[in-house]
Amino acid sequence: MKSNRPPTLEDVAKVAGVSRATASRVINGVHTVDETMVLKVEAAVRKTGYIPNTVARSLVTRKAGAIALVISGSDGSAEQVLGDPFFGRITSGVVKSLLPEKVHPTLVLADSDSARADAVSYVRQGKADGALLVSTHSDDTLPGLFVDAGIPAVLFARPGRDVPISYVDLAHAAGAALAADRLVARGCRRVVTIAGPSDVPAAQDRLTGFRHAMARHGHPYVPVAKGNFTRDSGEQAMTDLLLAHPDLDGVFAANDLMAAGALKILRDHHRTVPGDVAVIGFDDSEPAHFTRPQLTTVAQPVEEMAAAMARILLGQIETPSLHPTSVIFDPHLVLRESA
Repeated sequence: MKSNRPPTLEDVAKVAGVSRATASRVINGVHTVDETMVLKVEAAVRKTGYIPNTVARSLVTRKAGAIALVISGSDGSAEQVLGDPFFGRITSGVVKSLLPEKVHPTLVLADSDSARADAVSYVRQGKADGALLVSTHSDDTLPGLFVDAGIPAVLFARPGRDVPISYVDLAHAAGAALAADRLVARGCRRVVTIAGPSDVPAAQDRLTGFRHAMARHGHPYVPVAKGNFTRDSGEQAMTDLLLAHPDLDGVFAANDLMAAGALKILRDHHRTVPGDVAVIGFDDSEPAHFTRPQLTTVAQPVEEMAAAMARILLGQIETPSLHPTSVIFDPHLVLRESA
């Protein structure tokens, strides 16, 4: 009678005509096994239908086959984080990049000091081989905690503190300059901007880049209202700017959600876009495609950046002696109807 039990490593070794230890080394990717033996074991695995025990494999390789995707300072629930187009795009890029490598990401929210300590402990306990960090505030201690713990980690966006950690980022100032050039080229003379939070390095880079570019075009002063990257904050900022500068004719918002909020307020005040006011956002995220009119925006290749972050981390896990590195992506302007 045929046994209903699943095939074992011993079955693989018997079919391959090798020892159990040799079969184990092949299945766990040990590179010192003779190629002939490797081919025999691989054929035996296919013949028997053997599925390796991932727990046992991790004991041999000392790897969990997983990484932690740690989002720090989000101040929100998992549903809110995953519902944000920015975080959603990072997650998508990471998952697609890791899938062919058979490495599984685990989402970890670290919105407090204790949660950040727990995130470090989670990886140190061997539940993940390293971490991809997404930090939203310049004073965040999380990157330093991972570096101090000697854990392989890569950061999305340059760290706000002086920390020797690998990261990927965008040339934010150059992207904001593209927005300034476009508004000036359209003939806008009374330009305002909706900036992001002052404690987010990317937001400050975008504000600085926009102001410098406008100054090069002969506009030494650009009125600013601060938002926090949400649609509601964009609405409030646009309301304040219209009250203080009713003759404005151009708006640069530091992300697409705030630009979408600005478009709503302009519509409520019977300002046509782009006829009366031209509007440009930043990110080229999903909201840019669904505003009316569709939003001209500075594109940030978030998915590609997330994939690069994952590749760097896998390299560090494989070769711990690698020095920290950085990859800076270039933005480009996507022209649609709003400017």
